[in-house]
Amino acid sequence: MAYQMATPAHSAHGAPRAHPSWSPYDNNGGTCVAVAGQDYCVVAASTRMSTGFSILKRDSSLFLQLSDQLVIVTAGFQADSRTLHKTLQTRYVQYQFAHRRPMSVGAMAQLLGNTLYYKRFFPYYTFNLCAGLDAEGKGAVYTYDAVGSHERVGFSCQGSGKDLIQPVLDNQLKAASPLVLPPEEWMTSLPLAEAVDLVKDAFVSAGERDIYTGDAVEILIITKEGTRKEVIPLKKD
Repeated sequence: MAYQMATPAHSAHGAPRAHPSWSPYDNNGGTCVAVAGQDYCVVAASTRMSTGFSILKRDSSLFLQLSDQLVIVTAGFQADSRTLHKTLQTRYVQYQFAHRRPMSVGAMAQLLGNTLYYKRFFPYYTFNLCAGLDAEGKGAVYTYDAVGSHERVGFSCQGSGKDLIQPVLDNQLKAASPLVLPPEEWMTSLPLAEAVDLVKDAFVSAGERDIYTGDAVEILIITKEGTRKEVIPLKKD
């Protein structure tokens, strides 16, 4: 009796066999928000790292703080995030040695866009914000897509809780009839204390619906005096 050897595509009886799907990416969740003001920038991110319905870590930071006035915050695939942050940190140090001065938020925004575009055929599975103070001391927020296209905005949200938080920011921060003509879409007129309270409320609300946003939220408040950090707890389940 002749026996047919099993092949990867068929079983011993000749019936087609399904192959388990495999992906090089994983979404580890996390939500990040940035709000730019006249003389400040508020950047916040949740600390829960998940995969599927499992919580891998409860105190995972999404921040790459390059200076007192410049920060990158990244949600998405943790491995790609760490690789991207390591690359940007290296380029930042090289820039300082070459130019004898810190990199501006505008220069880092362009560098981040170029770095993401360089990987466009096998992109980093990350959702990024670049935030800080510009040369005039005004808040600056840059938001990105997966392959590096970016723009300067007054506020933005990235990550798993974006669909929950972005409408709140639009409602509270985008004036229907701007007093300044032409309107400065890249900056909000909300006072610093109110902006911080808004960000806190937005994360608390998102934590009620998004299982990937929870445990705690880190808030970096960037002003000309420097950067201070606040951590507020969120739901643990």
